[in-house]
Amino acid sequence: MIAFLIVRLVRAVLTLLLIVTFAFVVLRASGDPALAILSVDAPAEAIEAFRRDWGLNQPVWIQYLRYVEAVLRGDLGRSMLDGRPAVEVVFERVPATLMVTLPAFLMKFCIGLPLGILAALRRGTAGDRITMAGAMIGHATPAFVLALVLVLVFSVELGWLPSAGGGSWRHAVLPVVTLGLAGAAAVARFSRSAMVEVLGQPYIRTAAAKGLRRPLVVRGHALPNAAIPTVTLAGFLLGGLVAGAVVVETVFAWPGVGRLMVQAVANRDLAVVQTILLLVGATMVTANLVVDLLYGWLDPRIRHGRSDAGRGVV
Repeated sequence: MIAFLIVRLVRAVLTLLLIVTFAFVVLRASGDPALAILSVDAPAEAIEAFRRDWGLNQPVWIQYLRYVEAVLRGDLGRSMLDGRPAVEVVFERVPATLMVTLPAFLMKFCIGLPLGILAALRRGTAGDRITMAGAMIGHATPAFVLALVLVLVFSVELGWLPSAGGGSWRHAVLPVVTLGLAGAAAVARFSRSAMVEVLGQPYIRTAAAKGLRRPLVVRGHALPNAAIPTVTLAGFLLGGLVAGAVVVETVFAWPGVGRLMVQAVANRDLAVVQTILLLVGATMVTANLVVDLLYGWLDPRIRHGRSDAGRGVV
């Protein structure tokens, strides 16, 4: 188990290094922050002074080495717009993002899991087809389209909820519902597939042949085994909480990290964008690490490298 953990930790560190490198290179190649912040009409002396003050006049490889060194010291830089530490700028928006994404995460599984399991248990029926058709439509619909539809119905036509802003809990309802419904469709499809695969395994038929009632077979044998692959989806969705909020926060003008990301990219505020990308990457890497550890705990064959892991053998 210690070797299993060490391998996963090394993999997580290397992934974060790749994220830092990718963010640095792409942002430097996307445009000159001096021109984005000062405008192209600014005097050449002012632009050159800005580049010198922020170290942008140095070769890219020197900038990269200094950035990595600073990150290792815990210094993620300062915002080019107001001079505040980028960490402070980003983390003051985190509570607003969590206020939307955490309830949406719970909503995804509270709706998606029961629907997916029921559809699998009633495979081939009208209820199964209707559920999966709805899940397919929900999964294929872009988040911004669903957001605009909800605004049109509940804000414009009915006037029940505000369409934008972040002044109260009422402003959070539509963003939460948008994220929750879109994710619930994916959870329903995934959980149904996992459940259908488990229900077709020989040990399920053996348990039924022994005379066990169907509810006991489902509860005692099918659900625990179907839960193992579902953990992967949970980790993926949990890791993507911040990244998944970018579009929805922009549509609803919600003052979270996602909207800050869009604004920082438009302004070429490098330190803020890099900090957000590092936060998103760290969140996803941590979620995947937790999923790996849960896999090793739920199925010992995985941490021991058994080739039959994940085949439904009990």
